[in-house]
Amino acid sequence: MARMIFVNLPVKDLEVSKKFFTELGFGINPDFSDENAACVVFSDTIYAMLLTEPFFKRFTSKQIADTGTTTEALLCLSADSRAEVDQLCDKALASGGGPAGDTMDEGPMYGRSFQDPDGHHWEVVYMDMEAMSGTGGR
Repeated sequence: MARMIFVNLPVKDLEVSKKFFTELGFGINPDFSDENAACVVFSDTIYAMLLTEPFFKRFTSKQIADTGTTTEALLCLSADSRAEVDQLCDKALASGGGPAGDTMDEGPMYGRSFQDPDGHHWEVVYMDMEAMSGTGGR
């Protein structure tokens, strides 16, 4: 079986967060969702568990990071093209997300970022693997 990752993120308003990610085109797995959590499906092996803050606190003795003043993680999703990077980030900003940084354009690598409604920092990156390998397709 392929290794899977479940990134657990605290959220203030579960319904707002679910709406945001479904507007970006991602599904919610109802088998792992209830009034305390929602499972966002990015791929067959990558998921984000959006947990209400009280539920999230059951799993840690540490304070929840204040995303208004700190960054607890940089979450990065790959894209198949520069256009897909722009499309996803534009959709995030139009759906209630906020800006998170400058556009990165380093030739074969192109990326943009956004913050979700809870301030979690998301990067979306396209990598032209042929150009990066230096083969130029040869």
